[in-house]
Amino acid sequence: MALIVQKYGGTSVGDAERIKRVAERIVAAVRAGDQVCVVVSAMGHSTDELVSLAAQVSEEPNPRELDMLLTSGERISMALLSMVISDLGYEAISLTGSQAGIVTDTTHGKARILEVKGDRVRQALAANKIAIVAGFQGVSTAYDVTTLGRGGSDTTAVALAAALGADRCEIYTDVDGVYTADPRIVPSARKLHAVSYEEMLEMAASGAGVLMLRSVEYARNHGVVLHVRSSFGYEDGTWIKEEDERMERAIISGVAHDISEAKVVIQNVPDTPGIAARVFRPLADEGFNIDMIVQNVSAEGRTDISFTMPTDDLRRAKPVLDEIAASVGAEGVARDPDIAKISLVGAGMKTHPGVAADMFDALSDAGINIEIISTSSIRVSCVIRAFEVERAVKAIHDRFKLTEESIIREQHPATATGQLRAINARET
Repeated sequence: MALIVQKYGGTSVGDAERIKRVAERIVAAVRAGDQVCVVVSAMGHSTDELVSLAAQVSEEPNPRELDMLLTSGERISMALLSMVISDLGYEAISLTGSQAGIVTDTTHGKARILEVKGDRVRQALAANKIAIVAGFQGVSTAYDVTTLGRGGSDTTAVALAAALGADRCEIYTDVDGVYTADPRIVPSARKLHAVSYEEMLEMAASGAGVLMLRSVEYARNHGVVLHVRSSFGYEDGTWIKEEDERMERAIISGVAHDISEAKVVIQNVPDTPGIAARVFRPLADEGFNIDMIVQNVSAEGRTDISFTMPTDDLRRAKPVLDEIAASVGAEGVARDPDIAKISLVGAGMKTHPGVAADMFDALSDAGINIEIISTSSIRVSCVIRAFEVERAVKAIHDRFKLTEESIIREQHPATATGQLRAINARET
Protein backbone atom coordinates (compact mmCIF):
# COMPACT_ATOMS: atom_id res chain seq x y z
CA MET A 1 0.00 0.00 0.00
CA ALA A 2 1.38 3.38 -1.02
CA LEU A 3 0.67 6.79 0.45
CA ILE A 4 0.10 9.22 -2.42
CA VAL A 5 -0.50 12.95 -2.48
CA GLN A 6 -2.39 14.02 -5.60
CA LYS A 7 -2.71 17.64 -6.67
CA TYR A 8 -5.31 18.77 -9.22
CA GLY A 9 -4.98 22.13 -10.93
CA GLY A 10 -7.71 24.59 -11.85
CA THR A 11 -8.28 23.14 -15.31
CA SER A 12 -8.65 19.64 -13.87
CA VAL A 13 -11.52 20.80 -11.61
CA GLY A 14 -12.81 23.44 -13.99
CA ASP A 15 -16.48 22.40 -13.90
CA ALA A 16 -18.83 19.88 -12.30
CA GLU A 17 -18.15 17.13 -14.84
CA ARG A 18 -14.40 17.43 -14.44
CA ILE A 19 -14.73 17.33 -10.67
CA LYS A 20 -16.67 14.07 -11.04
CA ARG A 21 -13.92 12.60 -13.24
CA VAL A 22 -11.27 13.61 -10.70
CA ALA A 23 -13.31 11.95 -7.94
CA GLU A 24 -13.44 8.73 -9.96
CA ARG A 25 -9.65 8.80 -10.42
CA ILE A 26 -9.13 9.30 -6.70
CA VAL A 27 -11.51 6.48 -5.81
CA ALA A 28 -9.75 4.19 -8.30
CA ALA A 29 -6.47 4.76 -6.45
CA VAL A 30 -8.12 3.92 -3.13
CA ARG A 31 -9.65 0.77 -4.62
CA ALA A 32 -6.15 -0.24 -5.69
CA GLY A 33 -5.15 -0.16 -2.03
CA ASP A 34 -3.47 3.25 -1.76
CA GLN A 35 -3.96 5.91 0.87
CA VAL A 36 -4.71 9.21 -0.84
CA CYS A 37 -4.41 12.82 0.24
CA VAL A 38 -5.66 15.29 -2.37
CA VAL A 39 -4.78 18.97 -2.87
CA VAL A 40 -7.03 21.07 -5.10
CA SER A 41 -6.78 24.45 -6.78
CA ALA A 42 -9.68 26.82 -7.41
CA MET A 43 -11.99 25.91 -10.30
CA GLY A 44 -10.88 27.15 -13.72
CA HIS A 45 -10.15 30.86 -13.68
CA SER A 46 -11.86 31.52 -10.35
CA THR A 47 -8.80 33.15 -8.80
CA ASP A 48 -8.42 35.57 -11.73
CA GLU A 49 -12.09 36.46 -11.43
CA LEU A 50 -11.73 37.16 -7.72
CA VAL A 51 -8.67 39.34 -8.34
CA SER A 52 -10.67 41.26 -10.95
CA LEU A 53 -13.57 41.65 -8.55
CA ALA A 54 -11.25 43.04 -5.87
CA ALA A 55 -9.84 45.53 -8.38
CA GLN A 56 -13.36 46.74 -9.15
CA VAL A 57 -14.01 47.68 -5.54
CA SER A 58 -10.54 48.86 -4.51
CA GLU A 59 -7.57 50.40 -6.31
CA GLU A 60 -5.21 48.98 -3.68
CA PRO A 61 -6.90 45.99 -1.99
CA ASN A 62 -5.82 45.40 1.58
CA PRO A 63 -3.39 42.41 1.37
CA ARG A 64 -4.95 40.62 4.34
CA GLU A 65 -8.48 40.94 2.98
CA LEU A 66 -7.34 40.00 -0.52
CA ASP A 67 -5.91 36.75 0.85
CA MET A 68 -9.16 36.12 2.69
CA LEU A 69 -11.04 36.58 -0.59
CA LEU A 70 -8.76 34.52 -2.81
CA THR A 71 -8.69 31.47 -0.55
CA SER A 72 -12.41 31.00 -1.05
CA GLY A 73 -11.85 29.49 -4.51
CA GLU A 74 -10.01 26.43 -3.19
CA ARG A 75 -12.57 25.93 -0.44
CA ILE A 76 -15.28 25.65 -3.08
CA SER A 77 -13.30 23.01 -5.01
CA MET A 78 -12.48 20.90 -1.96
CA ALA A 79 -16.07 20.86 -0.71
CA LEU A 80 -17.52 19.89 -4.11
CA LEU A 81 -14.95 17.16 -4.62
CA SER A 82 -15.60 15.76 -1.15
CA MET A 83 -19.34 15.65 -1.90
CA VAL A 84 -18.80 13.64 -5.09
CA ILE A 85 -16.49 11.16 -3.38
CA SER A 86 -19.09 10.62 -0.66
CA ASP A 87 -21.70 9.93 -3.33
CA LEU A 88 -19.35 7.29 -4.76
CA GLY A 89 -19.47 5.48 -1.43
CA TYR A 90 -16.16 6.55 0.08
CA GLU A 91 -15.53 8.71 3.11
CA ALA A 92 -13.82 12.05 2.47
CA ILE A 93 -13.15 15.11 4.57
CA SER A 94 -12.32 18.56 3.24
CA LEU A 95 -9.79 20.71 5.11
CA THR A 96 -8.68 24.29 4.65
CA GLY A 97 -4.98 25.08 4.75
CA SER A 98 -5.21 26.13 8.38
CA GLN A 99 -7.18 22.99 9.32
CA ALA A 100 -4.50 20.88 7.64
CA GLY A 101 -1.88 22.63 9.79
CA ILE A 102 -0.03 24.53 7.06
CA VAL A 103 1.76 27.30 8.99
CA THR A 104 3.31 30.19 7.04
CA ASP A 105 5.14 33.43 7.67
CA THR A 106 3.16 36.68 7.79
CA THR A 107 3.74 37.80 4.18
CA HIS A 108 0.40 38.18 2.43
CA GLY A 109 0.22 37.18 -1.23
CA LYS A 110 3.55 35.29 -1.28
CA ALA A 111 3.74 33.55 2.09
CA ARG A 112 6.33 30.86 2.72
CA ILE A 113 5.52 27.61 4.48
CA LEU A 114 7.29 27.33 7.84
CA GLU A 115 5.76 24.09 9.08
CA VAL A 116 3.19 21.47 8.12
CA LYS A 117 1.63 19.93 11.23
CA GLY A 118 -0.77 17.68 9.31
CA ASP A 119 -2.38 16.10 12.37
CA ARG A 120 -5.92 16.16 10.99
CA VAL A 121 -4.74 14.79 7.66
CA ARG A 122 -3.02 11.87 9.40
CA GLN A 123 -6.12 11.23 11.50
CA ALA A 124 -8.28 11.14 8.38
CA LEU A 125 -5.96 8.75 6.57
CA ALA A 126 -5.73 6.50 9.64
CA ALA A 127 -9.55 6.33 9.64
CA ASN A 128 -9.48 5.24 5.96
CA LYS A 129 -10.82 8.60 4.79
CA ILE A 130 -9.67 10.56 1.78
CA ALA A 131 -8.28 13.92 2.92
CA ILE A 132 -9.11 16.79 0.53
CA VAL A 133 -6.95 19.85 1.30
CA ALA A 134 -7.36 23.34 -0.12
CA GLY A 135 -4.18 24.35 -1.94
CA PHE A 136 -2.53 27.76 -2.21
CA GLN A 137 -3.20 28.73 1.41
CA GLY A 138 -2.18 28.44 5.02
CA VAL A 139 -2.36 30.25 8.32
CA SER A 140 0.34 32.65 9.47
CA THR A 141 2.11 32.73 12.81
CA ALA A 142 -0.13 35.74 13.49
CA TYR A 143 -3.21 33.52 12.88
CA ASP A 144 -4.20 35.23 9.62
CA VAL A 145 -5.15 33.41 6.42
CA THR A 146 -2.34 33.67 3.87
CA THR A 147 -1.81 32.68 0.23
CA LEU A 148 1.36 31.18 -1.24
CA GLY A 149 1.44 33.04 -4.55
CA ARG A 150 0.62 31.87 -8.06
CA GLY A 151 0.98 28.12 -8.42
CA GLY A 152 0.98 27.77 -4.64
CA SER A 153 -1.12 24.61 -4.72
CA ASP A 154 1.93 22.76 -6.07
CA THR A 155 3.86 23.85 -3.00
CA THR A 156 0.99 22.80 -0.72
CA ALA A 157 1.01 19.32 -2.25
CA VAL A 158 4.78 18.87 -2.02
CA ALA A 159 4.88 20.18 1.56
CA LEU A 160 2.13 17.75 2.59
CA ALA A 161 3.91 14.89 0.83
CA ALA A 162 7.08 15.69 2.75
CA ALA A 163 5.27 15.98 6.09
CA LEU A 164 3.31 12.75 5.58
CA GLY A 165 6.28 10.78 4.24
CA ALA A 166 4.36 10.05 1.03
CA ASP A 167 5.76 7.62 -1.51
CA ARG A 168 5.21 10.15 -4.27
CA CYS A 169 3.45 13.38 -5.13
CA GLU A 170 1.41 13.34 -8.34
CA ILE A 171 0.84 16.75 -9.97
CA TYR A 172 -2.18 16.50 -12.28
CA THR A 173 -2.58 19.25 -14.84
CA ASP A 174 -3.76 19.89 -18.39
CA VAL A 175 -0.46 18.74 -19.95
CA ASP A 176 0.92 15.23 -19.78
CA GLY A 177 4.45 16.02 -18.61
CA VAL A 178 7.51 18.20 -19.08
CA TYR A 179 8.52 18.80 -22.68
CA THR A 180 11.72 19.85 -24.42
CA ALA A 181 9.90 23.13 -25.25
CA ASP A 182 6.42 24.59 -24.97
CA PRO A 183 4.34 22.37 -27.31
CA ARG A 184 2.21 25.40 -28.22
CA ILE A 185 5.31 26.93 -29.83
CA VAL A 186 7.05 23.73 -30.96
CA PRO A 187 4.33 21.13 -31.70
CA SER A 188 7.00 18.46 -32.23
CA ALA A 189 8.53 18.98 -28.77
CA ARG A 190 9.32 15.69 -27.02
CA LYS A 191 8.00 14.66 -23.62
CA LEU A 192 10.75 13.86 -21.13
CA HIS A 193 10.47 10.64 -19.15
CA ALA A 194 12.54 11.93 -16.21
CA VAL A 195 14.17 15.19 -15.14
CA SER A 196 16.48 15.85 -12.20
CA TYR A 197 15.54 18.30 -9.47
CA GLU A 198 18.35 20.63 -10.55
CA GLU A 199 17.23 20.69 -14.17
CA MET A 200 13.59 21.22 -13.19
CA LEU A 201 14.60 24.06 -10.87
CA GLU A 202 16.39 25.81 -13.72
CA MET A 203 13.50 25.19 -16.11
CA ALA A 204 10.92 26.47 -13.62
CA ALA A 205 13.04 29.55 -12.88
CA SER A 206 13.39 30.13 -16.62
CA GLY A 207 9.67 30.21 -17.34
CA ALA A 208 8.55 26.59 -17.76
CA GLY A 209 5.09 26.87 -16.26
CA VAL A 210 4.47 23.20 -15.51
CA LEU A 211 5.63 23.48 -11.89
CA MET A 212 6.06 26.35 -9.47
CA LEU A 213 9.71 27.00 -8.62
CA ARG A 214 9.20 26.86 -4.86
CA SER A 215 7.49 23.47 -5.10
CA VAL A 216 10.53 22.01 -6.88
CA GLU A 217 12.85 23.54 -4.27
CA TYR A 218 10.76 21.98 -1.52
CA ALA A 219 10.74 18.61 -3.28
CA ARG A 220 14.52 18.64 -3.69
CA ASN A 221 15.16 19.70 -0.11
CA HIS A 222 12.89 16.98 1.28
CA GLY A 223 13.47 14.23 -1.30
CA VAL A 224 9.87 14.14 -2.54
CA VAL A 225 9.49 12.25 -5.82
CA LEU A 226 7.22 14.16 -8.23
CA HIS A 227 5.19 12.78 -11.11
CA VAL A 228 3.75 15.39 -13.48
CA ARG A 229 0.90 13.94 -15.53
CA SER A 230 -2.36 14.78 -17.24
CA SER A 231 -5.68 14.57 -15.42
CA PHE A 232 -7.33 13.75 -18.77
CA GLY A 233 -5.46 10.49 -19.41
CA TYR A 234 -3.77 7.61 -17.62
CA GLU A 235 -0.37 7.39 -19.30
CA ASP A 236 2.85 8.10 -17.43
CA GLY A 237 4.05 11.69 -17.40
CA THR A 238 7.44 13.05 -16.31
CA TRP A 239 9.21 11.94 -13.13
CA ILE A 240 11.21 14.52 -11.20
CA LYS A 241 13.71 13.11 -8.75
CA GLU A 242 17.39 12.86 -7.87
CA GLU A 243 19.72 12.74 -10.84
CA ASP A 244 20.51 9.21 -11.97
CA GLU A 245 22.68 7.69 -14.67
CA ARG A 246 20.04 8.04 -17.36
CA MET A 247 19.60 11.74 -16.67
CA GLU A 248 23.33 12.39 -16.56
CA ARG A 249 23.71 11.18 -20.13
CA ALA A 250 21.54 13.89 -21.63
CA ILE A 251 23.37 17.12 -22.42
CA ILE A 252 20.21 19.14 -23.14
CA SER A 253 16.84 18.61 -21.47
CA GLY A 254 14.90 21.49 -22.94
CA VAL A 255 14.33 25.10 -23.93
CA ALA A 256 12.31 27.32 -21.58
CA HIS A 257 11.09 30.86 -22.12
CA ASP A 258 9.66 33.59 -19.93
CA ILE A 259 7.82 36.72 -21.07
CA SER A 260 6.83 37.82 -17.58
CA GLU A 261 10.01 39.75 -16.78
CA ALA A 262 11.16 43.29 -17.47
CA LYS A 263 14.63 44.78 -17.80
CA VAL A 264 15.66 47.62 -15.51
CA VAL A 265 18.76 49.76 -16.04
CA ILE A 266 20.19 52.01 -13.32
CA GLN A 267 21.97 54.46 -15.62
CA ASN A 268 25.37 56.07 -15.24
CA VAL A 269 26.10 54.89 -11.71
CA PRO A 270 29.40 55.84 -9.99
CA ASP A 271 31.71 52.82 -10.31
CA THR A 272 32.87 52.63 -6.70
CA PRO A 273 33.18 49.82 -4.12
CA GLY A 274 29.87 48.90 -2.51
CA ILE A 275 27.67 50.45 -5.20
CA ALA A 276 26.04 47.11 -6.11
CA ALA A 277 25.09 46.52 -2.47
CA ARG A 278 23.55 49.99 -2.28
CA VAL A 279 21.49 49.21 -5.38
CA PHE A 280 20.25 45.74 -4.51
CA ARG A 281 19.90 45.82 -0.71
CA PRO A 282 16.79 48.08 -0.74
CA LEU A 283 15.18 45.87 -3.38
CA ALA A 284 15.86 42.76 -1.32
CA ASP A 285 14.50 44.42 1.81
CA GLU A 286 11.24 45.13 -0.02
CA GLY A 287 10.96 41.50 -1.17
CA PHE A 288 11.62 42.01 -4.89
CA ASN A 289 13.05 39.02 -6.76
CA ILE A 290 15.95 40.02 -9.00
CA ASP A 291 17.13 37.63 -11.68
CA MET A 292 19.82 38.34 -14.29
CA ILE A 293 22.33 41.05 -13.35
CA VAL A 294 24.92 42.72 -15.59
CA GLN A 295 27.27 45.60 -14.76
CA ASN A 296 28.80 47.25 -17.80
CA VAL A 297 32.49 48.04 -18.14
CA SER A 298 33.33 51.31 -16.41
CA ALA A 299 33.86 54.41 -18.55
CA GLU A 300 35.23 57.54 -16.90
CA GLY A 301 34.38 56.16 -13.50
CA ARG A 302 30.70 55.47 -14.20
CA THR A 303 28.72 52.44 -15.36
CA ASP A 304 25.23 51.03 -16.01
CA ILE A 305 23.74 48.25 -13.86
CA SER A 306 21.10 46.15 -15.65
CA PHE A 307 18.90 43.44 -14.18
CA THR A 308 15.58 41.69 -14.72
CA MET A 309 12.59 41.44 -12.39
CA PRO A 310 8.92 40.41 -12.71
CA THR A 311 6.94 42.87 -14.84
CA ASP A 312 4.10 42.70 -12.31
CA ASP A 313 6.46 44.23 -9.72
CA LEU A 314 7.49 47.25 -11.80
CA ARG A 315 4.79 49.59 -10.57
CA ARG A 316 5.32 48.71 -6.92
CA ALA A 317 9.09 48.95 -7.33
CA LYS A 318 9.06 52.39 -9.01
CA PRO A 319 9.46 54.51 -5.85
CA VAL A 320 12.16 52.17 -4.54
CA LEU A 321 14.09 52.30 -7.82
CA ASP A 322 13.81 56.09 -8.03
CA GLU A 323 15.05 56.44 -4.46
CA ILE A 324 17.98 54.10 -5.19
CA ALA A 325 18.95 56.12 -8.27
CA ALA A 326 18.89 59.35 -6.30
CA SER A 327 20.83 57.94 -3.35
CA VAL A 328 23.69 56.53 -5.45
CA GLY A 329 23.92 59.54 -7.77
CA ALA A 330 22.71 57.71 -10.89
CA GLU A 331 21.54 59.54 -13.98
CA GLY A 332 18.17 57.79 -13.96
CA VAL A 333 16.24 54.53 -14.26
CA ALA A 334 15.08 52.93 -17.52
CA ARG A 335 12.37 50.27 -17.47
CA ASP A 336 11.73 47.95 -20.41
CA PRO A 337 8.84 45.45 -20.14
CA ASP A 338 9.09 44.28 -23.76
CA ILE A 339 11.75 41.64 -23.25
CA ALA A 340 11.80 37.87 -22.95
CA LYS A 341 14.20 35.40 -21.38
CA ILE A 342 15.06 32.22 -23.24
CA SER A 343 17.03 29.45 -21.55
CA LEU A 344 18.69 26.20 -22.53
CA VAL A 345 18.84 23.67 -19.68
CA GLY A 346 20.70 20.39 -19.36
CA ALA A 347 22.85 18.55 -16.83
CA GLY A 348 25.37 17.63 -19.52
CA MET A 349 26.47 21.25 -19.95
CA LYS A 350 28.82 20.71 -17.03
CA THR A 351 31.17 18.75 -19.30
CA HIS A 352 30.28 20.13 -22.74
CA PRO A 353 31.54 23.71 -23.16
CA GLY A 354 30.28 24.11 -26.73
CA VAL A 355 26.60 24.37 -25.77
CA ALA A 356 26.57 28.13 -25.15
CA ALA A 357 28.33 28.86 -28.44
CA ASP A 358 25.87 26.67 -30.34
CA MET A 359 22.96 28.49 -28.73
CA PHE A 360 24.42 31.88 -29.64
CA ASP A 361 25.00 30.67 -33.21
CA ALA A 362 21.37 29.58 -33.48
CA LEU A 363 20.13 33.01 -32.36
CA SER A 364 22.60 34.77 -34.64
CA ASP A 365 21.52 32.71 -37.67
CA ALA A 366 17.92 33.67 -36.89
CA GLY A 367 18.87 37.35 -36.78
CA ILE A 368 18.02 37.68 -33.07
CA ASN A 369 20.04 40.08 -30.93
CA ILE A 370 21.11 39.13 -27.38
CA GLU A 371 20.88 41.88 -24.75
CA ILE A 372 21.93 40.06 -21.56
CA ILE A 373 23.57 36.67 -20.97
CA SER A 374 23.50 34.69 -17.73
CA THR A 375 24.75 31.16 -17.06
CA SER A 376 24.90 28.45 -14.43
CA SER A 377 26.56 25.05 -14.60
CA ILE A 378 23.47 23.57 -16.31
CA ARG A 379 21.77 26.62 -17.88
CA VAL A 380 22.41 29.37 -20.41
CA SER A 381 19.91 32.25 -20.48
CA CYS A 382 19.62 35.19 -22.88
CA VAL A 383 17.44 38.30 -22.81
CA ILE A 384 15.96 39.13 -26.21
CA ARG A 385 13.07 41.19 -27.55
CA ALA A 386 9.69 39.78 -26.52
CA PHE A 387 8.29 39.65 -30.07
CA GLU A 388 11.14 37.34 -31.13
CA VAL A 389 10.69 34.71 -28.43
CA GLU A 390 8.75 32.13 -30.45
CA ARG A 391 11.24 32.29 -33.30
CA ALA A 392 14.09 31.95 -30.81
CA VAL A 393 12.58 28.88 -29.14
CA LYS A 394 12.12 27.16 -32.50
CA ALA A 395 15.62 28.07 -33.68
CA ILE A 396 17.32 26.69 -30.57
CA HIS A 397 15.11 23.60 -30.39
CA ASP A 398 15.95 22.84 -34.02
CA ARG A 399 19.68 23.52 -33.59
CA PHE A 400 19.94 20.93 -30.81
CA LYS A 401 17.61 18.45 -32.57
CA LEU A 402 15.51 18.04 -29.45
CA THR A 403 12.51 16.65 -31.32
CA GLU A 404 14.13 13.38 -32.32
CA GLU A 405 17.53 13.25 -30.68
CA SER A 406 19.52 14.40 -27.73
CA ILE A 407 23.28 14.67 -27.58
CA ILE A 408 24.67 12.31 -24.97
CA ARG A 409 28.05 11.67 -23.40
CA GLU A 410 29.28 8.16 -24.06
CA GLN A 411 32.36 6.58 -22.54
CA HIS A 412 34.23 4.94 -25.40
CA PRO A 413 35.04 1.33 -24.46
CA ALA A 414 38.57 1.56 -25.87
CA THR A 415 39.63 4.84 -24.26
CA ALA A 416 39.51 6.68 -20.95
CA THR A 417 38.06 9.79 -22.57
CA GLY A 418 34.49 10.50 -23.47
CA GLN A 419 33.06 10.76 -26.96
CA LEU A 420 29.97 12.58 -28.10
CA ARG A 421 27.40 11.01 -30.29
CA ALA A 422 23.74 11.51 -31.14
CA ILE A 423 21.28 8.75 -30.48
CA ASN A 424 17.60 8.38 -30.95
CA ALA A 425 16.11 9.36 -27.61
CA ARG A 426 12.42 8.62 -28.07
CA GLU A 427 10.86 7.80 -24.71
CA THR A 428 9.50 4.29 -24.33
